[in-house]
Amino acid sequence: MSDLTRIPAPDGVAAAAQYSHVVVGTGRFVAIAGQLALDERRRLVGEGDPAAQARQVFENLRRCLAAAGATFDDVVKLTYFVTDMAHMPAVRAARAEHIPDDRLPAASAVQVAALVRPEFLIEVEAFAVAAP
Repeated sequence: MSDLTRIPAPDGVAAAAQYSHVVVGTGRFVAIAGQLALDERRRLVGEGDPAAQARQVFENLRRCLAAAGATFDDVVKLTYFVTDMAHMPAVRAARAEHIPDDRLPAASAVQVAALVRPEFLIEVEAFAVAAP
């Protein structure tokens, strides 16, 4: 695990409810491509089910981080791409299974018209700073 400092509310900035405004770390930079709700056989998990898709996306992120020698504790930034903002509670619930509230990374959420295939509802990319 790298040494990270999270700043949820810098002076003069409105407090963040579901993320940290700033995360500072030292170590190895790890970039994880946007993950979709595909299992290891490239099959969609949770067609039409944002909660099932979000759980699979976060499981894929966990596996990608592990491959880089990192964990969710090392994540400094998440970007959520959703086809409907109504899916964000499912995304937050899946995130909460992996990242406790006292270690929230910086984050952005973007509603998009579509992802790479119409059956995908959620995509999440991650940046981490892992121990050297």
